[in-house]
Amino acid sequence: MREELARVSGIKGGASNKRGGGNDLPDPNSFAIADGDNDDHDADYAAEFEHQQQVQMMREQDVHLDGVFQTVGNLRRQADDMGRELEEQREMLEVADNLADRVGGRLQTGAEKLKYIVRKNEDRLSSCCIAVLIFVLILLLVLLLIL
Repeated sequence: MREELARVSGIKGGASNKRGGGNDLPDPNSFAIADGDNDDHDADYAAEFEHQQQVQMMREQDVHLDGVFQTVGNLRRQADDMGRELEEQREMLEVADNLADRVGGRLQTGAEKLKYIVRKNEDRLSSCCIAVLIFVLILLLVLLLIL
């Protein structure tokens, strides 16, 4: 294994190894972070992170607001249905009230007619005749018993 490694490094090595850039590997200094760039990079990263957080929060709020909007829409439809139902019931109550008024008027008229008939049938003359006939009947019974 060492021999093969030495052979591969010997082929690629040679004069290009002196500069350090002959390999296919990038220069290690290209990965270094400059001292002044670190603060700007952190600030940009923090600002970007906060922006992403705000965007995420706004999306969540939009989802919640959509839910609230749908709930309010459902409540509005239910309120409309209840209003229509109450209007129909009011109309039915008016019809029932009108029918009750008519029936009440008819009952009052019937009661007045009955009072009139009772007064007409309460003839005082016939009551007196009945009383006289009862008296005569009792008198005849007494006479029949005596004789």
